[in-house]
Amino acid sequence: MTDFLLYALLAGLGVALVAGPLGCFVVWRRMAYFGDTLAHSALLGVSLGVLLGINISITVAAVPLLIALGLVFLEQRGILSLDTLLGILSHSALATGLVLISLLPDVRVDLMSLLFGDLLAVTINDLWIIYGVAGSVTILLVALWKPLINITVHAEIASVEGVKVSAVRTALMLITALVIAIAMKIVGVLLITALLIIPAATARRVSRTPEQMAIIASLVAMVTVVMGLAMSWYSDAPAGPSVVVCSALLFLLSLTAPQRG
Repeated sequence: MTDFLLYALLAGLGVALVAGPLGCFVVWRRMAYFGDTLAHSALLGVSLGVLLGINISITVAAVPLLIALGLVFLEQRGILSLDTLLGILSHSALATGLVLISLLPDVRVDLMSLLFGDLLAVTINDLWIIYGVAGSVTILLVALWKPLINITVHAEIASVEGVKVSAVRTALMLITALVIAIAMKIVGVLLITALLIIPAATARRVSRTPEQMAIIASLVAMVTVVMGLAMSWYSDAPAGPSVVVCSALLFLLSLTAPQRG
């Protein structure tokens, strides 16, 4: 197999592995707009990295993390409703990132790859980063699984039972930011949330328990990566959007199955 295709496959599978279970919480907690906000802020991270001469991988991870912490801070103070804050930060971050990129005439930036991903351009260094983050996120999700389930079902009861609700919510936001940072290379800032939501929504149709849904969501996400790469290879379509299209097709197929959970 050609090296770049193998790297693309490994990168996609690494992201899909953690996007599945994390996407379940995005679906359960109705955090799709939150995911979009962090995804848009990743583009701001790219532009700041280029502008300041900092490694882009660092700024792409740091900016969504800072945005997530800022959202926690503002939400706790009740300045505005969460959906309003998300709307302001989402579009402001995306617009600021695009403006900063346009002000860098001496730097060539492939805007299409940032917006829609460039899976076939993954390098061995990208793989180390993706699997390092994916491994850390997997460990965190396993460690926080029960508290996350508890606050998702009923936050007040979880608090009475001793769960530190604010800390667990903050951890979930930071984990989401990390996954979005590594997924940007795969599907781009405009399609990252789809990679989180669609496999989880597909798994929800055929699952009975949260654990079963998380496992199936990961498997579905990995299958869509393989299908998307095959579609891209044979039709010369962009890889990132092809993955999302295949994910949507599997979701439509799941609608024909009886609802189990």
